[in-house]
Amino acid sequence: MGTWGTGPFDSDRAADFVDELEGLTRQQVIDVLERAFQRVTDSAERVDGGDGAEAVAAGALVASTLPDSPIGINPDVGPSEPLPSLPPALCTSARLALHRVLQDGSEMATGWVDGADADQWREQVRQIVQALQPRADHF
Repeated sequence: MGTWGTGPFDSDRAADFVDELEGLTRQQVIDVLERAFQRVTDSAERVDGGDGAEAVAAGALVASTLPDSPIGINPDVGPSEPLPSLPPALCTSARLALHRVLQDGSEMATGWVDGADADQWREQVRQIVQALQPRADHF
């Protein structure tokens, strides 16, 4: 898996995941996002790096759809069409998955060569998790 930065879309796997959403119906988009989260939450002790990359990208996409979200998606790396309205349950699924991705049993959390990159990546994932926290005005 090629990784060129610490952002949620800075890997081949994340870019491929975004491409997978193109042309899907609303329900298909929801299903793809949910499966990305489910693969991580259902994994054993170790979370695969590719699955983690997809979950982080999916979490950023879900967070970006929330009102007043601080998570923005650069049009160069995000889907070509805006995401449809998403059910609130996806926020819960995303938070659970991203908490797993941040744990030591995750290849994403432990695979960084540079400690500064690891810290920057963790902070970005934490910001996504924070944006996914329940608020009265979400959805």
